[in-house]
Amino acid sequence: MPGQLLAQANPPPDPSHLPDSILQYSIQLNTQNALSPQELKDMQTFRRAADYIAASMIFLKDNQLLDRKIAFDDIKNRLLGHWGTCPGLILVYAHLNRLIRKTGQDMLYVVGPGHGAPAILSCLWLENSLSVFFPAYPRDKTGLSKLIGDFSVPGGFPSHVNATTPGSIHEGGELGYALAVSFGAVMDKPDLVVACVVGDGEAETGPTATAWHAFKYIDPAESGAVLPIVHVNGFKISERTIYGTMDDKEITALFSGYGYQVRFVEDLPNIDQDLAASMEWALSEIHKIQKAARSGHAIIKPRWPVLILRTPKGWGGPKILHGEFIEGSFRSHQVPLPEAKSDPEELAMLQDWLDSYNPHELFDKNGAPIESVLNVVPKQEDKKLGQRKEANDGYTRLTVPDWMSKGVEKGSQQSCMKVVGEWLRDVVAENPDSFRIFSPDELVSNKLDAVLRDTGRDFQWDAASRGKGGRVIEILSEHTCQGMLQGYTLTGRTGLLPSYEAFLGIIATMMVQYSKFVKISRETTWREDVGSLNYVETSTWTRQEHNGFSHQNPAFIGSVLNLKPAAARVYLPPDANCFLSTMAHCLRAKNYVNLMVGSKQEMPVWLSPEEADAHCVAGASVWKFASVDDGINPDVVLVGIGVEMTFEVIAAAALLRKYSPELRVRVVNVTDLMILGPWGTHPHSLYDADFDSLFTPDKPIHFNYHGYPIELKGLLFGRRNWTGYPLKVTEKREPRLRPSTYVLSVGRVLGFVLTLGVMQMLLENNTSRYHVAAAAVRKGGVSNPRVQMSVHKLATQFLHFVRKDKEYILANGKDPEGTFDTPSFK
Repeated sequence: MPGQLLAQANPPPDPSHLPDSILQYSIQLNTQNALSPQELKDMQTFRRAADYIAASMIFLKDNQLLDRKIAFDDIKNRLLGHWGTCPGLILVYAHLNRLIRKTGQDMLYVVGPGHGAPAILSCLWLENSLSVFFPAYPRDKTGLSKLIGDFSVPGGFPSHVNATTPGSIHEGGELGYALAVSFGAVMDKPDLVVACVVGDGEAETGPTATAWHAFKYIDPAESGAVLPIVHVNGFKISERTIYGTMDDKEITALFSGYGYQVRFVEDLPNIDQDLAASMEWALSEIHKIQKAARSGHAIIKPRWPVLILRTPKGWGGPKILHGEFIEGSFRSHQVPLPEAKSDPEELAMLQDWLDSYNPHELFDKNGAPIESVLNVVPKQEDKKLGQRKEANDGYTRLTVPDWMSKGVEKGSQQSCMKVVGEWLRDVVAENPDSFRIFSPDELVSNKLDAVLRDTGRDFQWDAASRGKGGRVIEILSEHTCQGMLQGYTLTGRTGLLPSYEAFLGIIATMMVQYSKFVKISRETTWREDVGSLNYVETSTWTRQEHNGFSHQNPAFIGSVLNLKPAAARVYLPPDANCFLSTMAHCLRAKNYVNLMVGSKQEMPVWLSPEEADAHCVAGASVWKFASVDDGINPDVVLVGIGVEMTFEVIAAAALLRKYSPELRVRVVNVTDLMILGPWGTHPHSLYDADFDSLFTPDKPIHFNYHGYPIELKGLLFGRRNWTGYPLKVTEKREPRLRPSTYVLSVGRVLGFVLTLGVMQMLLENNTSRYHVAAAAVRKGGVSNPRVQMSVHKLATQFLHFVRKDKEYILANGKDPEGTFDTPSFK
């Protein structure tokens, strides 16, 4: 904290100017007899044991039970870990154990401060859950020594909670999402309570601020509950936290306004009595709300409990080092004694610190925890926090109804979203407690609202949707939708997140963090399958000409492409029947991140349901109806990827049939983007021979692609045709003032007003039928003598059409008549 000195450890907040009367909204409890003398002893013994193990994990590679005086050689070569949050996390874990043991409540523990992994691992070892999944860590001296020695070393346990941590569904590395994940986890799990610790640093994040409202989307008749515990230890990495500088009146006012009942747990000398009484009160409030709802007498706007836990950062560690406060300050955030490997003073302080726990009183001669420690642990194995089925093995396969019955007529014009919305009604009906839609206030706008005819929104603060079993969550927070989707998915269910294309990027890093969790999960033998994360990306850039530049951004495609090949799946189905087939496939799939990109506007249906299914299975195919001579021996290959891009390719093929019938054109549609990469780079990538059968080994290829060209170039890099005969990817320009979608600048820079027509969007981005046709004659004419001498004339003619259409649009304020009629090849 440069330039800032602490006058005292664990400084209290300055008093606010709010009236004392606000404190009447906080909960006051008699805590004196919450624990019997034996329970209190057992609780303190468990915490001492876990604190000792957690502290040792940061420092010791040998002499883990202090059989002799600590020497420099006993200290790890690199000191890694975060001590500051550990004592508070252990305190909560111990009391959750007691609550489970006493009441039999099904619980999960979601840890926002995931950097407190030593706390969680030490508790898992003490309750004997760690050895269930990792037999190399038995509950004896050998297992304890190995656990302490293997923390934060190559090949050992990482410094953060992750998928290798039994019972975890959230890593907590990138902060802000623990609360939303917890609320998603309890949906449709009526018997489950998730205790979620939100650190006071994480509490400063935007996603957390919105997620405090998430309980308003929990129907207590059908779902479980979240017990939020705000751990206020006062400091971040190098500064005080906002919550740490707020007094009880400010926090009471804040959370009462959210709709919570606030209970402060801050009596340090009697912290175990305080927390035990507070947790029992919180659970009783949860049960009261649930009982009322489940008996048909729901409480309107129930006030759920929240606990505000105030403990010093680095509690129980060194007090002062080199004249500076450690406990109760930011200096205990990570390693309180960073030079213990080489500094005699710090080594001696480490010895005194670890001795203060009296480890020889906590473990027997074999290294196993004494009975007093085990008295806190739940007796029933499947009740232990590390062995919950919801976290480790809870996947329920979705019942995916037949989609072909919802298929639409080939040759008609249909909205992909409307057609899929009709089918999703069947999905909802057949999966009443294992499928939900999470939408950031866009379900109707994205034309998926057919589902609302059979189900509703699940917003408990609105009388219109309260207590009606709605399967749609609509909250205008992409972060909260994503967090709920993650929690819902990781506890065994399946969800769908539809959104405007431009705004999915808001949750790109959340999606990446989730995919990392699942990657490690798939490499962890005892973790079972989970459903896929399913995104629908619509309101695409070509149809956001009226909303302007801010609504035009397909970059989320690139975010998914950058995931590991085992996870990344990107689909751009070209019509409504293909979208149905793709959606059915994605809802059946497991362990992936599925991105489906499509238009909500009416567009031609190119394929029958049967043809669409075969096309989607293949991932790409030659569209003979738009090709010359069924695509045999082409001069040029035109490839459409995306609804509007495919339409323009087919319109270009029709133009070429009219103006240059001698040019032999093959039209290919790609619906599965991942087939394009070189063989072996992705599970879906095509063999070279298969790739050549579609795109030819030696003919020019022109791609009209929905996303950024750099994405497609990255996929194609390494393909034989890439280095042999040049592939052409349509490059979109970004004029200075107009709402172009693409960032690759080519040619002139023009200025336009911010509202364009749909066709003008295509014209300005060089993705129109005219640009495709001009590229086709320029590239294909090289090998066709009949076309070659007319290349300049034809290309100029097509680009003249560009100018004429622009003039028409500017003069009339609309696209030319018939622009988006289905192209004809007659």
